[in-house]
Amino acid sequence: MDKTVKTIVLIVGVVLIGYGIYTMIAPEASISIGDIGIEAQDNTNSYITIALGVVALLASLFVGKKAK
Repeated sequence: MDKTVKTIVLIVGVVLIGYGIYTMIAPEASISIGDIGIEAQDNTNSYITIALGVVALLASLFVGKKAK
């Protein structure tokens, strides 16, 4: 791959991993009544986003290396 394309894919991978971790930590819905608080999360999309970020990161690091 071209060096510019590798850099872009690397940045996209890091952003996807960061966004996936953020969506995993931040609650989707929360209800607070008095002293009782309930938070609900659905982490399915977070895992997919993190996996895509890891694939993009690995692709930018290992694809296109020449064997010596």
